Amino acid sequence: MSEVAATGISVLLVDDHPIVRQGYRRVLESQGDLHVVAEADNAADAYGAFKAHDPDVVVLDISMPGASGLEAIRNIRARSPRARILVFTMHNEAVLVKSAFGAGASGFVTKSSEPSAVVNAIRAVARGERAMSDDIAHILAEDSLSSGSVLDQLGEREIEILRQFAGGATTEEIATHLNLSVKTVQNYHYLIKTKTGARTDAQLVRLAATCGLTKI
Repeated sequence: MSEVAATGISVLLVDDHPIVRQGYRRVLESQGDLHVVAEADNAADAYGAFKAHDPDVVVLDISMPGASGLEAIRNIRARSPRARILVFTMHNEAVLVKSAFGAGASGFVTKSSEPSAVVNAIRAVARGERAMSDDIAHILAEDSLSSGSVLDQLGEREIEILRQFAGGATTEEIATHLNLSVKTVQNYHYLIKTKTGARTDAQLVRLAATCGLTKI
């Protein structure tokens, strides 16, 4: 990674909506110390851009076509355990926040936050700190006081497979997105049903929707 103090903070923006990337590129580069060195609109391209540019901070969305931001976080951190990743998304469900941090994210900010919150979070993450928008901190605090979600029993990979399955992806498509064998995805599908107590695929889809992983 580059020397932050000497050159400012280099940023990789990952979002599948060009207008979001363009808008936040302008916001970040107006700060003077933040420099967008690359953009990507999917998890695979995000990994390639990270390898090519070695940014100080990756700012990425969770929801993208194919493999989600969770998979991008996992792959980037596998290549570089010191990578600093800030999730910037419309999602604020506790299960996704915890999955993102579990996969290796350094921060989590919702798109309903003020631009200044994103800027401050990028700077905090670049310093090696954990950063959250106020709504996310509140949601995690509430979750810690509750009995939690049935999805808390699932690992990050299981959450990602459930998210894609509930979103309509086939077993073969999920296997392609995540570079897994069809048999491995089928095994995960069985484990997810076992852990959640879902008897049918319809129950799995409804559970995912109830927990905010997808819509029905």
